[in-house]
Amino acid sequence: MKKTVILVLLAALSTPTWATHGNAQKGRVIADSVCFACHGIDGVSPIPTQPHLAAQQPDYLAKQLNDMKSINGAPPLRNNPIMSGVVSTLSDEDVRNVSAWYAAQPPKLSQAIHPKSAAIGQKLWRAGDADRGVPACSGCHGPTGDGIPAPYPRLSGQYSEYTEIQLQHFKNGSRSNDPSAIMRSIAHRLSNEEIRALADFTAGLR
Repeated sequence: MKKTVILVLLAALSTPTWATHGNAQKGRVIADSVCFACHGIDGVSPIPTQPHLAAQQPDYLAKQLNDMKSINGAPPLRNNPIMSGVVSTLSDEDVRNVSAWYAAQPPKLSQAIHPKSAAIGQKLWRAGDADRGVPACSGCHGPTGDGIPAPYPRLSGQYSEYTEIQLQHFKNGSRSNDPSAIMRSIAHRLSNEEIRALADFTAGLR
C-alpha cells in the first residue's frame, strides 16, 4: 500500500507547468474586470464557498483554469459550469497572466475554529494514517500549507467551507482532475468527520 502511494505521488509531481512567464500587471486587468466579484481583485474571496486565490501556486491556478475549459466541445476535465463560461473568454496568455497576478498577492491568513476537530486534522496533516494508506498532507502541500508548484495548491488560509467541499467532491468522484487520481484515492479513505477536521485545521496553517 505504501509503495503504491509513493508511486502515485511521484507520477503527480511530473505534471507539466502552465503559468511560466505570466505578466502579473496584465493579469490585474483581468482580475479587475472578470474575477473580482467572486475572488476579489487581491485574491481574497468574499464568499466562503469560493476560494481565496491570493498567493496560490501560479501553475496550479493555470492548470485549474485550463481544466475548466471545454476543448473542441469535449466536457471540461473539471466540471464547473459557472467557471467554464468565464474561462471560455480567456486566451492561454490571459490564463498565465491572471494566474501570475493572484500568485503575487499577499496570502490570506486565517485560523482553525474548532480546536477538538482540528486536532484530528493536525494528525492527518502531519502524519497521515499509514494503516489506511493515507499519506501526510504536508508531504505534498508543505508543512505550512504553502503548496508545491504545479500539482499541489496552497491550502493555508483557505476557507474551510471551500476545502471541505473540494475534498467531498474528490471523495465522491465529481471532481476528477487531480494528477494520477491522487486526491480521489486519499479522500475516499477519509470519513466526513476527518474531512471537516482537515478543512478546519488547514485554514489556520501559516
